[in-house]
Amino acid sequence: MSVSPERFERGPVTATGASEADRTPAVSTARERAAAPHEAPGVDPLRLGRAAAIIGVLAALVSLAGSWIPSLWGDEAASVLSATRPLGSLFAMFLHVDAVHGAYYLGLHGWVRLFGSSPFSVRLPSALAIGVCAAAVTWLCGRIGGGGRAPSIRFAVLAGAVAAILPRLTYAGEEARSYAFSAMLATLLWVVVVEILRRGMPSRRGWVVYATVLAVGVYVFLYLALLAVAVGVVLALAPERRRHLRHWAIASGAAFLAASPLLVLAAVEHKQIAFLADRDRVSIDMVLVKMWFGAWPFALIAWALILVAVAVWVGGLVRRPSTAMSLDLEAITLAWLVIPSGTLLLVNAMIPGYTPRYGTFAAPAAAILMALGIRRLDGIHFSRRMPGAGLAAMALIAVLAAAAPVYVGQRTPYAKNQSDWNDISATVQQEARAGDAIVFDASVRPSRRPRLALDTNPAAYTGLNDVLLKTPYTESRLWDATTYSIPEAAAIGRFAGVTRVWLVEYERGAAPDTWGVADLEALGFRVADHIDLHRSDVYLLTLPGR
Repeated sequence: MSVSPERFERGPVTATGASEADRTPAVSTARERAAAPHEAPGVDPLRLGRAAAIIGVLAALVSLAGSWIPSLWGDEAASVLSATRPLGSLFAMFLHVDAVHGAYYLGLHGWVRLFGSSPFSVRLPSALAIGVCAAAVTWLCGRIGGGGRAPSIRFAVLAGAVAAILPRLTYAGEEARSYAFSAMLATLLWVVVVEILRRGMPSRRGWVVYATVLAVGVYVFLYLALLAVAVGVVLALAPERRRHLRHWAIASGAAFLAASPLLVLAAVEHKQIAFLADRDRVSIDMVLVKMWFGAWPFALIAWALILVAVAVWVGGLVRRPSTAMSLDLEAITLAWLVIPSGTLLLVNAMIPGYTPRYGTFAAPAAAILMALGIRRLDGIHFSRRMPGAGLAAMALIAVLAAAAPVYVGQRTPYAKNQSDWNDISATVQQEARAGDAIVFDASVRPSRRPRLALDTNPAAYTGLNDVLLKTPYTESRLWDATTYSIPEAAAIGRFAGVTRVWLVEYERGAAPDTWGVADLEALGFRVADHIDLHRSDVYLLTLPGR
């Protein structure tokens, strides 16, 4: 087995680091005149910018396609309900819960005022964020090489395309949560760092931008603060980069100071995610598959490509010790992938509270490493019958083939935690009469309560009597509404004059749940109809003879 020159480059690499195909005399001369004295060589910024913009648009469209199909689910309901409540009520809520999501909720608040709160509308910003993320991946990979190889437009496009179809990112791009923005901001942060390092000397302006992006990132997703550690490690690995450490420390400190109000509130509200200790046990499947890759077939291909990229890179470092401290994509992406996620998993071992979606901000690093693996295969010859170009093409086809079923599965009606709120709303809207009462199962945890079908789509329940409602979510100090029990509502006269009640139960197992049936039967109602939905049961109870 031998390693040949990279086929993803468009020609022989010149002394300036660009391929012959990328260098026309005019472009080359202009670039050399415009380059700063200490700036590292790279591909033409104009061509790279156009490629990044195209990949960004395509990635946004990939995430957006079919995003309106799945029902909203509990976490998205928290986003929608928070975004649609008055600002005063929203800020009051932050003092009790969800302060860590405050920046995202505030942004979504302004968005829904302009574009409404339909599933398509509230998920659109996430798709746009993934578009920016993929564009930033493309730019990053066109500005810095990997394993001693010069940057390449073709490789940059490949990396951006892999990011566009990576299951964790296509999932985040169709979800009304902040995770897509965490991936976008993490990638932009590394773009800023690389631009600073390519120019050699410390840049005060560059580190101010870094501090700004980091502070915004922490407000959007608290754990993005761990990226500062990864940046520090990359800087500390080489003497020529250590000159930036003082600026990095000052900028990171300034960012954390700016984010300190959120850090205080997060510490106060840390028990909010305590339920994850019982719900999500960290497992091999969670780390190796669910965190970034969605399904085992895709995960096996992804990890194989990542191992190829890392193995060839490490082999090159062993053969050429003098390049061990060079700045390349492998060093950046490994720090990006391993340090934040590894830290979260270690903390989880002591204080449980982890879910695979927390790793979304490291997903672009996984995509880049996969693209590096494909690129490396292009330079490996096993035999004349199995040239590297064929291996790389087969690997790319395998990635696309393995991603397709995951992508389609993310866009089915019940893809979001098996939520069937669309079915509940359609059934009630079709079957109920004006003046009927509506009752929702309140025995499950807030994020699974079927009443969220009403709160996220109130138009479908127009004319119905919400007899259990105690405090609407718009007036609650928490993100959801509070309700009476059926006996409590009956005691204060909420069922006076009611002859028909629609009861929506959350289905926990094979047998239909009957949380409220006994209480309603104690009031004289009897089951007249039962409609079995995907994850819910809808009952019609009536008063005999009425």
